[in-house]
Amino acid sequence: MAKLFIKQAEQYAAARPSYPIKLFEFIASKTPCHDLAWDVGAGSGQASRSLAGIYKNVIATDTSSKQLEFAAKLPNVRYELTPPTISSSEIEQLVAPESSVDLVTVAQALHWFELTTFYSNVKHVLKKPNGVIAAWCYTNPEVNHSVDEVFRRFYEDKLGPYWDKARRLVEDGYSGIQFPFEKITDDESTESQSFPVRFVTEREMGVEEYLTYLRSSSAYQTAKEKGVELLTAEMEGEFAGSWKEDGKEKKGVRFPIYLLIGRVGDRV
Repeated sequence: MAKLFIKQAEQYAAARPSYPIKLFEFIASKTPCHDLAWDVGAGSGQASRSLAGIYKNVIATDTSSKQLEFAAKLPNVRYELTPPTISSSEIEQLVAPESSVDLVTVAQALHWFELTTFYSNVKHVLKKPNGVIAAWCYTNPEVNHSVDEVFRRFYEDKLGPYWDKARRLVEDGYSGIQFPFEKITDDESTESQSFPVRFVTEREMGVEEYLTYLRSSSAYQTAKEKGVELLTAEMEGEFAGSWKEDGKEKKGVRFPIYLLIGRVGDRV
């Protein structure tokens, strides 16, 4: 996974959406203590920055040193480069001791993980019984009918053959991912509960920023490594034409978010 994002790390840091404060407020409301959070697959630190405003200390780990280079340096965030596979003893050395973490977060990365090992490590470090794991993804951008129609064709016809099979888990809003924790819904006191819990984030973009976002995808990078340029001049022209139709240079680009969140409980 790290190799897919190394070459476009700067684009990823510049073009990817941030996450809404409501998401972090909801997650933080489920952890009794706000002492220590572990942000796994932190990348360039989009989630780590927000966690640092709520939790006393944040440990942000990633397997890509290039991604971590673009993460914001904050006094209460410690960045660690970790191997793709890590044992419980290594977790204690690099991250935190057993049963000492209030919250584990994974933003837009859980679909890349070997889940059996990862979940075992999560259960090892989380405080019992109320430690929380929160993992979320965002799905495809939504702009307006004209732009979205061009994107749909680009996504299906151009990007489609180059996506890793793990992308399907994102397309399904993480509904197909195994999650062996005590699930927390959006409103635990009513019958109108939904899981995964849904949020939305929005970023203002011009057409060049939007195209940079498209270039930051792993499928685009995979195609480029094979000598295929997916965003040809013709394709860029289609996006530019659809972008101009409403006369607005800047547009709000919406990204639906799907959150898996649960408590570790007593049984591990």
